[in-house]
Amino acid sequence: MLTQERYQSILSIVNEKNAVTVAELAALLEISESTVRRDLTALDELGKLKKVFGGATAITKPEGVFEDSVSMRETMMSTEKTEIARYAAQTVNNTDFVFIDSGTTTSRLIDFLENDRATYVTNGILHARKLIQKGFNAYVIGGKLKQATEAIVGAEGVANLKNFNFSKAFMGTNGIDISAGFTTPDIEEATLKEAAVKHSYMAFVLADHTKFRRVFSVTFSALKQCCIITDSMPDGRFAKETVIKEVLK
Repeated sequence: MLTQERYQSILSIVNEKNAVTVAELAALLEISESTVRRDLTALDELGKLKKVFGGATAITKPEGVFEDSVSMRETMMSTEKTEIARYAAQTVNNTDFVFIDSGTTTSRLIDFLENDRATYVTNGILHARKLIQKGFNAYVIGGKLKQATEAIVGAEGVANLKNFNFSKAFMGTNGIDISAGFTTPDIEEATLKEAAVKHSYMAFVLADHTKFRRVFSVTFSALKQCCIITDSMPDGRFAKETVIKEVLK
């Protein structure tokens, strides 16, 4: 295998797994560990990955302001989202006053809820419809409707949230990063998310493993302010910053 071919193969594996050991790369590529170490050093110097003790991690990718549509996101990581939602639903009690953020994983959470004595508040149009179809005591906040995510955002929505004191909040996110925290592309949506987290006794971010080590334009919360429910954690360093539940491990 030529050097450039090895580089491409290594980058492909690291970016897919987010973190990988020298031994894993050597086995997958059928090359010596010394060759892997030399290649990781070279790729680290080129700024393509981050070399760490015993392996390498993917570099956090700034994502800017682009955001996929709801219909597109609904089909991505479907099994992982379902298991995350199933676990999250088990944390709700009948006495809870719950905020449910807009998003595809938080929408699936509603499918598994059985607590008809809890009270629910949401900024998701689809979420509100699903809640009332199940006969739950539900409220939807007022404000500007964002077409791409079918979420209510803006100053009016933030003002509504400031009147509430939630026992639990279930949040969606576009990116999770140790330094940047939880991020999203939209300023108005970030402001509303920030208010929801601030006015909740416990906040849970529901996110599959592809959201880790991605950074979007606006931070709405530091990692330590929310627990994370995910399918699997790609990097153990995140567990040092907050409580993380991996539902598929």
